[in-house]
Amino acid sequence: MFQKFLTGKTAVVTGSTSGIGLGIAHRLAKAGADVVLNSFTDTDKDHALADELAQQHGVKVRYIKADMSKGDECRALIEQAGQCDILVNNAGVQHVAPIPDFPVQKWDAIIAINLSSAFHTTAAALPMMRKAGWGRIVNIASAHGLTASPFKSAYVAAKHGVVGFTKVTALETAKEQITCNAICPGYVLTPLVEEQIPDTMKEYDMSREDVINNVMLERQPSKEFATVEEIGDTAVFLCSDAAAQLTGTTISVDGGWTAM
Repeated sequence: MFQKFLTGKTAVVTGSTSGIGLGIAHRLAKAGADVVLNSFTDTDKDHALADELAQQHGVKVRYIKADMSKGDECRALIEQAGQCDILVNNAGVQHVAPIPDFPVQKWDAIIAINLSSAFHTTAAALPMMRKAGWGRIVNIASAHGLTASPFKSAYVAAKHGVVGFTKVTALETAKEQITCNAICPGYVLTPLVEEQIPDTMKEYDMSREDVINNVMLERQPSKEFATVEEIGDTAVFLCSDAAAQLTGTTISVDGGWTAM
C-alpha cells in the first residue's frame, strides 16, 4: 500500500496537528503526497510539526492557519493551499449535555466545525479537482454518524449530516474521476482520549482496564481502540486506484460498534 503512488498530489487535512488528523497526514505523506496541515493556531510549534513531517517522509508539508468555525477561513485554506487533489475533512469538537441544557453557542460551534466546514472546503476544492481531472474527498464522520448516544445531540446531528453530505457530493461527482467517502471511527486511542482515562478512573473509582472495557469501549465489541494509523491507512486506501468505484459510502472502523 505504501508505494509512493500519491507523489505529485497535494492533500489538505483539516484539524491535523494531533490525533486522527495527524495520523492521516502521516500516512498520506508516507504514500508520497505533499500535505497541508491545519489548525486554528499559528505558532512556531505548528510550523515545526510541518517541517518534521516533511523531513520524515521526504515530501513538501506546509502549515496553514484557518478557523474551521468560519466559512470564509475554510475556503481561504483551500485557496492558500493552491492545489487540493485530496481533501480530508477531519476537524471536529464535542460537547456533552442534555438537550434542554445544551448551550446554544456550543451547538452552533459544533455544527459549524464538524459539518459546515466540510461544505465550505469541498465547495472550494471541487473546482481544483475538476481542473486536475482527479480528486479524493474523505470525510471523517463517526460511529455517531450512523447511530446515536444520549447527551450528544449536536455531535450526532453534525456527523449524520456529514454522512448525508458525503452522499450528495458523491452523486454530484459520480461521472468524474472524483470520489467522496466517509470514514466512521469508533473510539480511537488519541492523546486526547488517553488524557481522559485517569479522570474517568477517579470519577468511577475503577481501574484503567475497567474504565477502558466497561466505560469507553462499552459499545465497541472488539474491546480494542482503533488507532490513528488504522484510520490513516483507510484514508490512503480511499485515495488508491483500488477504490476508484468506491464513492458515496461509509467505512466503519469501530470494532463492530455499528454491527449491533
